Amino acid sequence: MFTAFARAFKTPDLRKKLLFTLGIIVIYRLGAHVPAPGVDYAKVQQCIDQSDSGGLLGLMQMFSGGALLQITIFALGIMPYITASIILQLLTVVIPRLEALKKEGQSGTAKITQYTRYLTVALAILQGTGLVATARTGALFQNCTVRDQIVPDKSIFTTMVMVITMTAGTAAVMWLGELITDKGIGNGMSILMFISIAATFPGALWAIKESGKLADGWIEFGTVILIGFVMVALVVFVEQAQRRIPVQYAKRMIGRRSYGGTSTYIPLKVNQAGVIPVIFASSLLFIPSLIVQFSGSTAGWATWIQDHFVTGNHPYYISVYFVLIVFFAFFYVAISFNPDEVADNMKKYGGFIPGIRAGRPTAEYLSYVLNRITWPGSLYLGLIALVPTMALAGFGGANQNFPFGGTSILIIVGVGLETVKQIESQLQQRNYEGFLR
Repeated sequence: MFTAFARAFKTPDLRKKLLFTLGIIVIYRLGAHVPAPGVDYAKVQQCIDQSDSGGLLGLMQMFSGGALLQITIFALGIMPYITASIILQLLTVVIPRLEALKKEGQSGTAKITQYTRYLTVALAILQGTGLVATARTGALFQNCTVRDQIVPDKSIFTTMVMVITMTAGTAAVMWLGELITDKGIGNGMSILMFISIAATFPGALWAIKESGKLADGWIEFGTVILIGFVMVALVVFVEQAQRRIPVQYAKRMIGRRSYGGTSTYIPLKVNQAGVIPVIFASSLLFIPSLIVQFSGSTAGWATWIQDHFVTGNHPYYISVYFVLIVFFAFFYVAISFNPDEVADNMKKYGGFIPGIRAGRPTAEYLSYVLNRITWPGSLYLGLIALVPTMALAGFGGANQNFPFGGTSILIIVGVGLETVKQIESQLQQRNYEGFLR
């Protein structure tokens, strides 16, 4: 692997792409540490040391690379873009106009991308306003003694400047991601997401070591590293697993030339839904505690929610979390993969699955296979997502964004595999040996 990387840097155009990508990453990480105007940076650091984040806020903190709670110009990170992309993908199923654009090919995809950018800016304004409002009132850090002094100037002008700055920061992050896609290596948004999550790993691991009690914390630290290797191996194994449906194309004679007669396959991944079900489930489970937090109620229902759905290690929370992940896995697969459309396209071009009639029987067969492989995929997602929850009991420094579990490990491994494959393909195009021999 290291030899392949060395050869990649020896190739002028590939070296240029890699260095360009690294340069954009440096700019992105610098922006994640520049405070937004109107913020008392010293007070923010004091509150971060006194507070612990979890739930949806912790998820956004992870996607922003630790910039959210520091209230920097890149505080929102790529979360608005991710949300906008998911919303557009869901709307494509229910809005005929978007579905028609999706079928138009490159021009339709470009139009949907433009809509995603507009929606990203709108969501950035909404999320930026919410972040500034919670920072002004002190609700961003519940346990901080100086939480009301984070934003000293609470005037409307300062608030507007902060919101505009964060929105512009999100637009800049989106532009940096597109630059990586066009001139660098890999998918730009995925690379920035990878960097954001990886940036939080050292601090999270060191927190576990500092809070450990065995051999000055090194036993806990080593255990977490060991768990990490096991988790990475499991995720790589499942993410690469797929069910290949064989497809045969009939031979056709057009004039004196014959077309078709080839064999291929439809790759159905075991984890067809990716990390989306975990994000949906985490966001939905945070809503009850968010309602309690903003209502300030001390009624029986509020106390029950605080006891069962805030800490994250209660059996009720674990059970509901697991069920929601399984449900959203099936839901997302159902809207992202249309067996009827695949069957119609196969029939149009003379393709068929051996032993299965074209048309409706093919769609039913694909749906049957997809449902069967989604079950192990959804259970696997639930298992991976529960690792940080179970770690709460074993490690005092672990929180709901445990380094080697849930959303973080899925994204880290997934993006890493895709980026390595792209470098591998470009090396093979130049007649060099790749990573796999």
